[in-house]
Amino acid sequence: MFGLSPNKILFTALIIAAVWYGFKWLNRLQADQKKKTKQAARNDRTSAGGPGSKDADFEELVACPTCGDYVIADKKSGCGKENCPYDK
Repeated sequence: MFGLSPNKILFTALIIAAVWYGFKWLNRLQADQKKKTKQAARNDRTSAGGPGSKDADFEELVACPTCGDYVIADKKSGCGKENCPYDK
């Protein structure tokens, strides 16, 4: 009645293999979905001018010799303190 026949062992092995490969397939699908989502977010951030953008706007700063505050190098707009050489 509860004997182990070759058919029962083969059937059990096939069920275990099907479940095993089913989980592997699902995990692979989830990993691909995460990768696509990250890639899309990275592309959106780059095209929107985020940190990955090649057209980032920045300006060089230099220290004020009087007070040590940093001012924009090209404009030399000054720090607003007394005796600042960059004040206009």
